[in-house]
Amino acid sequence: MTPMRKAHEDASHRSDYGIGSVRRLLHRFSIPRPWLLAYLLLIVVPAAVFLYGYYERSASILKNEVMRTMQQALKQAGSNLSYRLEHIQDISNAAFMNSNLHSYLSVGADDQSIAIQLKVIEDLRYLVDTVQSNSDVYHVRLFVDKSKLYAQERINFFTLDSLQARPWYPAIIGGNGGIVWTGIYHESFLGEGDANIFSAARMLRDPENYDKVSGVLMIDVQESLVSDILSALQFSPGTQVYLVDESGTIVYHPDRSLIGTKVDRSIFDVLRQGDEGIRTLKQNSDANNVMYTTLNPTGWKLVAQGTESQLSPQSVKLTQRSEWTSLIEYVTLFLILPFVLLAIIVRGMNRRVNHVITVIRKEGTDSLNDLPAASGDFHMLERSVDHLIIRVRTLVEEKYKAELHEREAQLQALQAQINPHFLYNTLDTINWIAIGKGATDISQMIDSLAKYFRLSLNKGQSIVSVEDELRLAQVYLEIQQSRFLDTFDFKLEIQEGLDAYRMPKLILQPIVENALLHGIRKAKDRRGLIVISAKEDKGDLFFAVSDNGIGMEESLASRLLTEAPTESANRGSSDSGSSYGLFNVNERIKLYSGENYGVGIDSRLGVGTTVTVRLKAGFSE
Repeated sequence: MTPMRKAHEDASHRSDYGIGSVRRLLHRFSIPRPWLLAYLLLIVVPAAVFLYGYYERSASILKNEVMRTMQQALKQAGSNLSYRLEHIQDISNAAFMNSNLHSYLSVGADDQSIAIQLKVIEDLRYLVDTVQSNSDVYHVRLFVDKSKLYAQERINFFTLDSLQARPWYPAIIGGNGGIVWTGIYHESFLGEGDANIFSAARMLRDPENYDKVSGVLMIDVQESLVSDILSALQFSPGTQVYLVDESGTIVYHPDRSLIGTKVDRSIFDVLRQGDEGIRTLKQNSDANNVMYTTLNPTGWKLVAQGTESQLSPQSVKLTQRSEWTSLIEYVTLFLILPFVLLAIIVRGMNRRVNHVITVIRKEGTDSLNDLPAASGDFHMLERSVDHLIIRVRTLVEEKYKAELHEREAQLQALQAQINPHFLYNTLDTINWIAIGKGATDISQMIDSLAKYFRLSLNKGQSIVSVEDELRLAQVYLEIQQSRFLDTFDFKLEIQEGLDAYRMPKLILQPIVENALLHGIRKAKDRRGLIVISAKEDKGDLFFAVSDNGIGMEESLASRLLTEAPTESANRGSSDSGSSYGLFNVNERIKLYSGENYGVGIDSRLGVGTTVTVRLKAGFSE
């Protein structure tokens, strides 16, 4: 055999050995298909759904918080811009209220001497310089009749005819003296060059001839007043921040080619819905988020528009990627670690079961005692075989023990069947209080509910003090007063000295519940009243729960205590809850005290109901 052939065969043997080892390992850790399917359906799939839902909720909360923060930033920028524009309006109003301005504009070229004309020019120049001294004002222009000597000055004074070609001139005249804001436009100034500005313009009337327009006052503001404020917004690249006037025309945009154009109709419809808001629109198959706020002085809308990815800052995108990574890691853990653990458990179970079966076949069931000690399910499996034989021998003894515990089991079973609807209704009430009211009401409701749980559960004990039982009924009614506001009152008339007695728990609460839900709540013509009284007489405890509700017929009152409600009756009757609760309480009292004790009902239709309880008094240890 050549060395090359020998090396090839050795490599082939090693490969076969490795494949065989892998197969033996997989066989050793193999899991039955039903187990694997149950694991996938009951653990992996619900865990994946839960984790994905958690991710979606976290992403939604994070997105909403980011959008809220950006909206606040946009509102702050709008407030800053509104403040600056209101300042310009105040300056314009101060100049407009100058009485000399109107009188000077009414002086014609032929009305007065040259000296008066020069005086007018000097005073108007002083007024203009005073207004221009404000840092927010870039330029002041006064458009007057061409007959004025200073109309051709072309620095601060211009002819009114030169303004008439402007697109916003009709709006200025139609404003009737009110301030009209122009959008951003390009203007050339003699001696100062070109500038991008927007203006607060208003018409001036001749005080001696009110129908005559004597001029137009324009206070020019540089575009940088807007751009500096909006550029401070730290939105992601691609987010468009611009201004839109009330007609839907863009008056400012970083892209100058869009100034003067109309916004998309869908966006304009959103902007008209209110002073501020956030909306998501579908445009060209992309979801666009539009945030806007209103500038009070002008009525313009400050708009931030962009896709979800554009409006989300980098930190949010990193957080979302981190959440996806965590989601994948959690799913991987649920898939791998429990699978390995389950495989080990199944392997051990199979080995132990095979051992038990082998011992039984060879040596009989008595040899099970000689097996090594096991724990958990394996111990149960081994001993179940032996127990099957032993149980036949001890059947009589087990039957006797079962009879001893039968009455206690009945008591526990009846007690465990208390209708849970009160819990659900209370939690529902807490939810609505949380929506409609403040935290104080919620705190009070939760506190009362906690007291109810503590008293009703009583650390698993079925026998409680009379004080705790009365307190439980009181807490229940306090909770229901929060639920049904101003519909009923209650009072307790308790004999002193009952603290020393004990009784089965949850005797009074079902009766009080029936009085409220089936008596008081159905009486719509009066405010309800529930009275709970308790006393001791000759070793017996007497309780009475009275209400002024709708009452019931005598035949119905008798059936409530003597006939156990069927499943069909419980589903079909509105009084099934009342029947079940009273029958339950009556049976529990008889199990506890004897057949001579129990519940009594005295009711008059339309007047009210009194339910009495008589049971044997037990003393505290």
